[in-house]
Amino acid sequence: MDPVRALQDASPTPFWLEDPGRPQAVSALVADTRCDLLVVGGYSGLWTALIAKERDPSRDVVLIEGEEIGWAASGRNGGFCESSLTHGLSNGLDRWPDELGDLERLGMRNLQAIEDTITRYGIDCDWRRTGSLNVATEPYQVDDLHEFAALAARHGSEQTVLDADQVRAEIDSPTFLGALWDKDGTAMLNPARLAWGLKQACLDLGVRIHEHTWATAIEEAGSGIAVRTPYGRVLADRVALATNAFPSLVKRHRLYTVPVYDYALMTEPLTDGQLASVGWHNRQGFSDAANQFHYVRLSADNRILWGGYDAVYHYRGRVRAEHDTRPETFATLARHFFRTFPQLEGLSFTHAWGGAIDTCTRFCAFFDTTHRGRVAHTAGFTGLGVGATRFAAEVMLDLLAGERTELTQLEMVRRKPLPFPPEPVRWAGIQATRWSLARADENSGRRNLWLRTLDRLGLGFDS
Repeated sequence: MDPVRALQDASPTPFWLEDPGRPQAVSALVADTRCDLLVVGGYSGLWTALIAKERDPSRDVVLIEGEEIGWAASGRNGGFCESSLTHGLSNGLDRWPDELGDLERLGMRNLQAIEDTITRYGIDCDWRRTGSLNVATEPYQVDDLHEFAALAARHGSEQTVLDADQVRAEIDSPTFLGALWDKDGTAMLNPARLAWGLKQACLDLGVRIHEHTWATAIEEAGSGIAVRTPYGRVLADRVALATNAFPSLVKRHRLYTVPVYDYALMTEPLTDGQLASVGWHNRQGFSDAANQFHYVRLSADNRILWGGYDAVYHYRGRVRAEHDTRPETFATLARHFFRTFPQLEGLSFTHAWGGAIDTCTRFCAFFDTTHRGRVAHTAGFTGLGVGATRFAAEVMLDLLAGERTELTQLEMVRRKPLPFPPEPVRWAGIQATRWSLARADENSGRRNLWLRTLDRLGLGFDS
């Protein structure tokens, strides 16, 4: 069967958002208001508002969202909640070798705090602490497994090396040659339900939420900050900005991130026989070890989410609804899916969608303050925001309080990444990098001169 035929009935909408339990939107802001803390944004914003109220229940907190909570990245991602704050151990080692042990410890603490929050507020988001596999699909990748496991052990993370037979006993694919199993550093969840659960928890604590309320401008107003919206204005003592892939209200921040589009497919539910043919008894998420990698997991109702590979940047970095679908990428993903799981021939995809990831040159979150310390900003999560946004919320609140804490003293927090160059250099550089990463995958991982130059400049990415 032509794999593309499996897409014929796929809905171009995110699977997670087609949920009968989706909450009604709360009203837009239609007048001026005042508050102690204004929060703008999705996952980062929800965590910031929630933790702010937990720290000080008397604090008056307002959260505004341009569309509906869960509409953007928080309802479109794959549902991997990872402990890593640095987009993987290798990336962290390249950038902050002296504090990597602390970052790994803080990441595991953050993951546990997410689990505790879900339990405390009774959030129904299909949370499962399954861990994840990083799968070798080419012989050269197998050689790196033991080396990486030893590196992880030196920084307090135990990862189990699996040979071909062992990984296929976990998830059966003829393309799998080995894997690393991180058994405790990743949870699987329903990302939209997490966002909706955090929304309800915020409301229950007294956070004033306004959806369909875009922040359009920010300026100082006396001793506070004014943020304009289409129908009103919020006057706040402090502001936390977490707009991620969307253009920052602070113009100087806009060169630090670019929106890169990522795509995913969701299958129909597997029958018992189909699931048995794959195995997957431990329900781990997995990704492969290529530069252009796939991320894959089971949903609660035994669908397979298959995403990644293409990462598409559009000239001038515009975030537009028409970029959310890309048939050529969906076709590529479908072909790769059935190459990986030939035993599932005949399975259909029910959903095919995309969304923007906020990418920065160091591939993990960065932080800043403006307006004399009254405004805090975070962005740049590069696909790992489900977990790292909670950490970012704690950092922003510490920064806004002017506190010297373990988090604010991290080099990762104190230093920002290199900005992207302006167009057209930005577009050309990103396209050259995408082409070079694809060539490396086809050439046993060998990086060409362009990638080696980026590595030397601290701009290289090793997934």
